[in-house]
Amino acid sequence: MFKALRIFILLTILIIVAGTTYLTKLRATDWDNALWVSIYPINADQSTASKNYIEQLKVNDFQDIKDFLSEEGQYYKIQITNPVVINIAPEVKSIPPTPPESGSILNVMFWSLQLRYWAYKNDTDNGPTPDIKIYVVYNDPQDNKKLPHSLGLEKGRIGVVHAFAGRRFTRRNNVIVAHELLHTLGATDKYNLATGLPIFPQGFANPENDPLYPQTRAEIMAGRMAINEKVATFPKSLYRVVVGKETAKEINWLNN
Repeated sequence: MFKALRIFILLTILIIVAGTTYLTKLRATDWDNALWVSIYPINADQSTASKNYIEQLKVNDFQDIKDFLSEEGQYYKIQITNPVVINIAPEVKSIPPTPPESGSILNVMFWSLQLRYWAYKNDTDNGPTPDIKIYVVYNDPQDNKKLPHSLGLEKGRIGVVHAFAGRRFTRRNNVIVAHELLHTLGATDKYNLATGLPIFPQGFANPENDPLYPQTRAEIMAGRMAINEKVATFPKSLYRVVVGKETAKEINWLNN
């Protein structure tokens, strides 16, 4: 009985949240006004490298994200010149909840609510209420060779980016931040989840090329440049990335 009641309450909350999210999405992707994006740095491993990098972070470190979205938006002829304004919030001392190992719908829904509540409790931004919250979880690259998967939730417009601390990783990190940011606006992945390879044609920056390979740019939601049928490389910066037509449709930059 208690389990059924718990499920009923959870589903009721999710229905209310879904309705609110739908209306919020319509407002977020009308592109009448710039979206306020707050970056929340987190020192995940409590390392000196992460601490020093976070202390030196400046808004200009994320300028290529603004430039990327502005240039791609102008390509699709959206009305606003600068789609986003980026702000860096004070450091967050808490670690976001880990996604469930079990992919059951209830577990994922419960985790989603947990993350949104955690983000509510860990909003260190003293400025205007952000439209999008991106929590960047920094790790020392000397001690962490592989990072957990980053994610972006459309519900609540929250992103969690796992990144390496260090100047030489800044532009690479920004590719991931931009990817997750667009997830919060409804963009979907354009790569094969099993192989990580871009899906043809929507995951290719230039699917019309002949020969098709190698691709010299990446589609943002594919995240990699296809070198051949079995190999794809991560772009070094957003200057090698585009917003493909399918993604543009999903974020309301292009009519269906």
